[in-house]
Amino acid sequence: MEFIKKNWGNILMIAILALLFIPQTSKPIKVFVNRIFAFSPSEIKQENRNVLTDYNWRLKTLSSEEINLSKSKGKVIIINFWATWCPPCIAEMPSFQKLYDDYGSRVDFYFVSSEEIEKLQKFIQTKGYTFPVYLQNSESPEMLQSNSLPTTYVISKEGEIIIKEFGSADWNSDKTRKLLDELLNQFKVFQAVLVTL
Repeated sequence: MEFIKKNWGNILMIAILALLFIPQTSKPIKVFVNRIFAFSPSEIKQENRNVLTDYNWRLKTLSSEEINLSKSKGKVIIINFWATWCPPCIAEMPSFQKLYDDYGSRVDFYFVSSEEIEKLQKFIQTKGYTFPVYLQNSESPEMLQSNSLPTTYVISKEGEIIIKEFGSADWNSDKTRKLLDELLNQFKVFQAVLVTL
């Protein structure tokens, strides 16, 4: 008993490390830690932003319907590359679902994975997510390529890449919502200025 009291901190650290090496416990722990440290994503500085010009990207829904990203040209777009085995991806999903619940009719969301349809369907159904999940039918445009999961892009109506975020983030933050509201209203303000000229 005396040994345990003296070495309590070391025993706890060993127990935590052991849990991180057991697959059944390591994933939930990693997801939890990622959620704790997920902050609002940062905008790219105006002078460093790229403009997406190639929208030709063939995708497939989980019900095998083929679509093309080009249908979203001129709209505000959020593209997220993710996988069911990726703890940072899983950590940010609840915040994405909340954002999708409020912006899904005004912003085009693309959650893109390369896993099997059955695995993705099971994951989405188990978690109760309703956002749209896609598989790639062709390589993504060069400006949307990344070797990191998760990677998320927020694109303006003009094709400007406003956010390129690697790793998990809190997508349901006030900062992100404010940005989306500004991007959605940008064209309306521009139209209003033209009308007054």
